[in-house]
Amino acid sequence: MEINLTLNGRKICGEIEAGTLLLDFVRSQGCYSVKRGCETSNCGLCTVWLDGTPVLSCSVLAARADGREVTTLEGVEKEAEAFGRFLAQEGAEQCGFCSPGFIMNVLAMERELENPGEEEILEYLSGNLCRCTGYAGQLRAIVKYLNRKKEGEVQGRGGEESGAKG
Repeated sequence: MEINLTLNGRKICGEIEAGTLLLDFVRSQGCYSVKRGCETSNCGLCTVWLDGTPVLSCSVLAARADGREVTTLEGVEKEAEAFGRFLAQEGAEQCGFCSPGFIMNVLAMERELENPGEEEILEYLSGNLCRCTGYAGQLRAIVKYLNRKKEGEVQGRGGEESGAKG
């Protein structure tokens, strides 16, 4: 079976078996950030975006991506790198095995939710499992990352106000 899709902004045509998982297809295309974890759709390691929405690629057939857009961590490297700095500053990067799926969900959450509180963040990320941490450092990093724009806007307005007065 032939499928055509856009993978990280690149048009891809591939030949697949009917039962091929999206996880296996994107890895065959060199997207090694997508990990195989629990194989039961419970850990979030295999998270990719399908038309901008996070999905667990271990439970989606590659054929379902035909004609659609798939984004992996490789397709959002700059955004991922920016968030990764926040994780590192909070000592929350740990071993890194779960990080790609976790980061994909954080970036999707940033696009989807406006000013989420800690409870909303935890609920949004409830499907991401990490065996190395208690999530406190990750939560601090997420809150700081999401607030970075808000703080920049406040600083920008403050600068404009002081410039207008002077």
